[in-house]
Formats: sequence, C-alpha cells, structure tokens
Amino acid sequence: MTFASLYRHGFARIAACTTRCTLADPGANAEAVLAAARECHEAGAAVAVFPELALSGYSIDDLHLQDTLLDAVEEAAARLISESASLRPLLLVGAPLRHAGRVYNTALAIQGGRLLGVVPKQHLPNYREFYERRYFASGAGTEGGRIRLAGQEAPFGPDQLFAAEDLPGLIVHAEICEDLWVPMPPSARGALAGAAVLANLSASNITVGKADTRRLLCQSQSARCLAVYVYAAAGTGESTTDLAWDGQVSIFENGLILAESERFPSEGQTVFADVDLDLLRQERARQGTFDDNRRIVEGTAFRTVTFHLDPPTQDLGLRRPVERFPFVPADPARLHQDCYEAYNIQVSGLIQRLRATKGRIVIGVSGGLDSTQALIVAAKAMDLLGRPRTDILAFTMPGFGTSEGTRTNAHALMESLGVTAQELDIRPAATQMLKDLGHPFGRGEPVYDVTFENVQAGLRTDYLFRAANHHGGMVLGTGDLSELALGWCTYGVGDQMSHYNVNSGVPKTLIQHLIRWVVSSRQFDDAVGATLTSILGTEISPELVPAEGQALQSTEQKIGPYALQDFHLFYTLRYGFRPSKIAFLAWHAWHDASRGRWPAGFPEDARPQYDLRIIRHWLEVFLARYFGFSQFKRSAMPNGPKVSGGGSLSPRGDWRAPSDGTATAWLEELRRNVPTE
Repeated sequence: MTFASLYRHGFARIAACTTRCTLADPGANAEAVLAAARECHEAGAAVAVFPELALSGYSIDDLHLQDTLLDAVEEAAARLISESASLRPLLLVGAPLRHAGRVYNTALAIQGGRLLGVVPKQHLPNYREFYERRYFASGAGTEGGRIRLAGQEAPFGPDQLFAAEDLPGLIVHAEICEDLWVPMPPSARGALAGAAVLANLSASNITVGKADTRRLLCQSQSARCLAVYVYAAAGTGESTTDLAWDGQVSIFENGLILAESERFPSEGQTVFADVDLDLLRQERARQGTFDDNRRIVEGTAFRTVTFHLDPPTQDLGLRRPVERFPFVPADPARLHQDCYEAYNIQVSGLIQRLRATKGRIVIGVSGGLDSTQALIVAAKAMDLLGRPRTDILAFTMPGFGTSEGTRTNAHALMESLGVTAQELDIRPAATQMLKDLGHPFGRGEPVYDVTFENVQAGLRTDYLFRAANHHGGMVLGTGDLSELALGWCTYGVGDQMSHYNVNSGVPKTLIQHLIRWVVSSRQFDDAVGATLTSILGTEISPELVPAEGQALQSTEQKIGPYALQDFHLFYTLRYGFRPSKIAFLAWHAWHDASRGRWPAGFPEDARPQYDLRIIRHWLEVFLARYFGFSQFKRSAMPNGPKVSGGGSLSPRGDWRAPSDGTATAWLEELRRNVPTE
C-alpha cells in the first residue's frame, strides 16, 4: 500500500448519502441508492449510510402495511444485495421488512453481495406528527434473532456490530432516527461494545431550529462515545402533505464536524469524510473512564459480523480538514475565543501565584516574542490585583549577540507599560567567566560554541534570581511549550528555570497570535500596541552569537521551523501517532501554501510550504530531540498553567516520561515508513 494512501495511516473514508425518494416505488429508490453506492465505491469509501426507509419512502403512512409495497421492498433489497457484489462499501439502507408476524423499520447492512444483518429500530415515536407504532413493531427484544431475505439468512436484532476484518478499527453500529433522541441511545451501548463508527439512518422532518438540535445531538454523541457519528436524513421526494424535509447529511468525529451538506437539495447528495480510526482507538485507550463505563453499564452482548473490505491502496487524497497550525485555529471567531481564553488562563494563573507569594515580579525582557508575552501577562495581572506595574522589575540584559532592534523594542515596551526598568550589561561578567574557564573567547579568540552561548544564558538567569532575592520577588519564566518539547532551553541556570512560568503551556506558533489579539482587543493603550506590533516582526533568535556582518543567528535554522515542529508536537503529545502518520498529515497540511485556510492576521508574505523531504528531515530532528534528549529538562520544569487542549509537558500533568529514554523506535519507524522524496 502506497505511503500516500489514507488507508495505510488508519483512516477510513465514510459517506453520508441522501437520495431522491420516489414514494412507494422501491425499484426506483433502489436504483437511486445504487447510483450513490457506485459513486461511493469510485471515491474509495468504506461505509455509505442512507436514510431511514430509503427503499419505500418514510412518509407513505399506511402503505407500509400493504403487501404489494412490502413485496416490492424485498425485490429491491434483493437487487441491492446482488449488485453490491461489485462494490466495496458497507451499505446501510433503510427499509420496512416483514418479520415474525410484524413489520419493522430496519437498516439493511449489505456488502460484497452479502446481507450481513438487519437492524430494527427500537424507539418508535408516536407523538405530535409521528405515528410509527401504527405500522411498526419495536426492535427491542429481538436480540439474537435471524431473518431470511433474498435467499440469504442473516442476523436480525439491534445487537449487531459490523467489522472489517482487513481494516483494524472499522467497526460499525447502526441505529435509526429516534433511537438517538432518547436518554440512552443504542449507539452508546454499541460504542461501549467496540463500535467506532455510529450510523444514524434518519427521516427526520424539518421545522425551524430543528437542524441545530440534530447537529447538537450528533456532535455530542460523537464526543461522549469517542466515535464517528454519521447522520443521513431523508430529503427531496418525501411527501409534503403535512411536513417538509431538508436532507441533512453530516459526519462528526469525537465532537468535531468533519463534513456537512447543504440542506434542501433538489436532488440526492453525498458528503465524504476521512475519519481517523487510530485517533479514536488512542482516545479510548487514554481515557480509561470509557472502558470503566462499559464495565458498569448493563447491556446486551453484541454479535459481530465480519466482512472483507479490500481497502484501496492508491492515493485518494484526504477528505478531512487538517489545520496547518493545530494549536491555532484558522476560523477567526474560534481564534479570537482561543486567544481570549489562553491569555486569561495565563493571567489568572499568575494572579493566584502572586496572591500566595505576595512579592514582586522579576522578569528578563529581550524584545522577543516569549518575554513580551510574559511581560504583558504580568502587567495585566498587576492591573487586576490593583497593584502598580512598578512592582514588575524588568531587566533587559544585552549580551554579545544582542541586536539594536530587540534592545530598542525591549526598552520601548518596558517604558510604555510603566514597569520598573533596568538595563544590565552581562558582557563584562560573561567575559570574566570565560577567562576563568580558560575559554578561547576569554583570550580574544572568536570562538562561539555552546559554552560561549550558555555562559550568557546562565548569567541572565543568575542575575534574575539574585535580583529576586534582593528585592523580595519571584522570577517569572518566559520559555514556551515548543522550546520545552525540543529542549531548546538552557538547563538549571538558564531559561529552563524560574519560580513560575506563564508560557510553559503556550506553543510558539500561538504566541504571536496572542500578542496580535492583545493589540486588536486593546488590552493596553496605543503606545503599547505600537511596540507589540513592532516586536511581531522580529526574527526568532537566541541572539547569543555576534552577527559580525552575517545574518542574525536563527533558531529555526538549527531546530526547524516552529510551524512544522509545533505540528509534530501536537500529534505526538495529544494523540501519540506514529511518525509516518504525522508525516502524512503534515504533507497534506503544508505541501501547498495556496490550499486551505490560514489563521487570521497571518502575513501573506510569510506563508511557507514544505515538501515531504523537508517534513521528514525536521520530523527526524524533532523525534531525536523530543524522545532522546530533552526529557530531563522537562522533568525539572517549574510550575505553570496548562493552556492548550493539545497538552502540556509538565511531569505533574499531561506528559510523564523517563529522562534517560531513547528515540530509537520512533526514528526507526520514520526511516522505515516515510519515503525521502
């Protein structure tokens, strides 16, 4: 199977279909279902879900009890079963069927020329506009049953799961319309029994506001069940004698909307989404309460019916949104909300710590993004506590590589915020320490090695801690989540250490948007806003090595673009994906800068793209540093609030790992499964 195939990486393509209904004409309806099923097959889908009573029409009332109609339904079902032999997808199609002396509202599970099973609706609405008990029997109590249809015998009952034997994790449960609207939907028990894809065959009529209710139910069910929820409702062609129909079809995954159709179509329509079966499996394993719930909930034992899918091996693309910046949503409203929450999480965390320590804040200000964000958090915390900003003791500490631009920005920011500002030149002390160590630079030689860099980083932190002693304060850390992931921080006496770090849960790619949000939401006056805007254009650099006529020292040239490394971090930390899958997702997110959305305010002239070779290279760097080098720094990191749902690296929280671990397994998986071109 090619690297580019979505099925190689734990995805499955799912379809939600609504077809044009021809009332009480099962032959015509079967043809419409087959046309959509062929489209799903050509698109590489594994599952296709159709509306409730799709073979007869939902709104035919007493015609559901006519033998002529029911005979025609059985003939149409036989045709579907026969012609499915050349089709890949598992088809879930609604039909009224006679069984054991009653008529049932059922879902037919059909695949590869087989009738896999028949699932009856359990909860029959009989209120307001609904009158289903007039025609149908409830499927409750039919567990363990069998039915004969189209010359085949198959399981009958609500106690069925349908599992692909050649695609791990593709286990499907079906329920019908009203089954979702009850306090304990059958799909909840199906999920606890192992189903990852929950299908709802629906004919729900439309009234004002009802679409939002359906969406809320489906979305929340997918989140509670850590599952995919596929909803397909009847649309055009249903009788409008007393009701109307909107043909809403949608696909949800673990609380997210992956695909949704236009409503009120003039013809049938299909939406596709590539659902992540690995993600669901990981989430269920990680969230132990899911399985705990299974152990205490009494339920019917499910029968599992297997089928052979033969998933496509070629490149089908990827039909799901993949954010370039998983920590930074592209939707402007969501980005605004995330920035509001992230900033206030930082501020409220610092307020609580200040109430406990009752001292002042000591902070180093470089003029870069991280220290800027920490300083504006500190200023807001002081404002909300009713304390003067002069209780913030801010030090800018130029070293051998400090540029005039960052130094100027640091002074402008401290002045505009009204904090107590001081410049402390570390170069004399650094030179003396290098002399004492016998370092070549101490003899005047231009040797800029790691010792040269860390002497400066260590002195800065040493001065800050001693200033905190001297003034009765605490050192506020500025290092971010991305730096902790990559170990890009000086251990102990450097920027890895502080008394409290408000940035420890904030990835680098989010910080620039937080600063933009602070400006746009006018958290401070215009003078502060102007300085913040200037800082946003600053190259990310440790500024520890003199430029000497060369380009400024660049962090990203050393450890990789933060845009990519934050992407790798998110899927490693949040979901524990294999490196090959992360590379596959990164390629889809980053290989073409002109495709997909960018976060609001992201400069158009700074929108890169990365091919698979570059992604593989920087992912290798990430894995080596994250798993094989950096954990000892994270194991001793100071306190700081978790900010992003993507996770934190605190050893007291989301991430606990040995400081002496290795990256061998991850690097081998990457090198074995990700091509170099």
